[in-house]
Amino acid sequence: MSIDAREWGWEHSSSKGVARLVLLSIADRVPDEKCVAWASLASLVTRTNASRTAVRTALAALAESGELELLDHLDGPQRASVYRLPRAAAWLAKVAAVRGDDPDAYVEPPTDSDPIPELDEETEKQLRRYGIWPKKGKESDTSRRNPTGAESDPPRRNPPLRRAGIRTVEGTDSAPQNRSEPKVNRNNSSSSGAAVTSVDRWQVDAATQAWAHQHGHLARLGEEGLLASDAKWRVHRANWQPRKAAAWAADWRSWITRERSPAPGRPNLYAVPGHGGTSATGGMTRAEAHTAALLAALGEPTGTE
Repeated sequence: MSIDAREWGWEHSSSKGVARLVLLSIADRVPDEKCVAWASLASLVTRTNASRTAVRTALAALAESGELELLDHLDGPQRASVYRLPRAAAWLAKVAAVRGDDPDAYVEPPTDSDPIPELDEETEKQLRRYGIWPKKGKESDTSRRNPTGAESDPPRRNPPLRRAGIRTVEGTDSAPQNRSEPKVNRNNSSSSGAAVTSVDRWQVDAATQAWAHQHGHLARLGEEGLLASDAKWRVHRANWQPRKAAAWAADWRSWITRERSPAPGRPNLYAVPGHGGTSATGGMTRAEAHTAALLAALGEPTGTE
């Protein structure tokens, strides 16, 4: 569900600069259609690479615009702040209502008049599976028992430490902030941190492939166009520091979303000057092949003529 909230942020949010980064960082943690997520100030500073002052200013601007709401009666793990994206929730509710019978039905763009689903007491109880509880001392605050345990389980005084963010009960590979990544994208691992990998080692996983098909990007770009977009993305990210597989997947999806459909006569991004084939010549490393592909698109010599 974080994918849908993030798509709303990319396509329909009016935020800019640091505020946009903060909004997308919170949207990346959204676990379901309620669009509620927790995030500490320190984690937002790390994710956006901005100062604490800039992040605080961005949060205030988002709240003033109506795109972000602070749920000050709720607490996340380690008393982290809990936020809601009300307009994203309204948009997802609108899409679900229109496409309930026809998945391909056209949905009108979101407007400020779209009704925002209410967060009732029962809905807030469901948030406890993600580590979100009423603040201590509230009348609705009950013993924080293990949501998956028996009623006789002892009260949990402190929520579990979850540095990676909200983790859904299902724990699928496509779930937001899931700590386990596909084995194909593992590089270095340890019991104390999540694995990171370089862009040339990262491979498009099954969940990301399904996303490209589900959102129509495969049909829009075609298989060759999708491969060409992937090649361009890798060239542009060649000098980036290693990241977690989930971070590469999110960035790749954002790139593909903004990629234009190939026009007739557009240069073949995989064609290497002097070679008429559609793939890189033998003996090239992956990085050399991607570099040659970009130079071919720009019409510049590669040194292999």
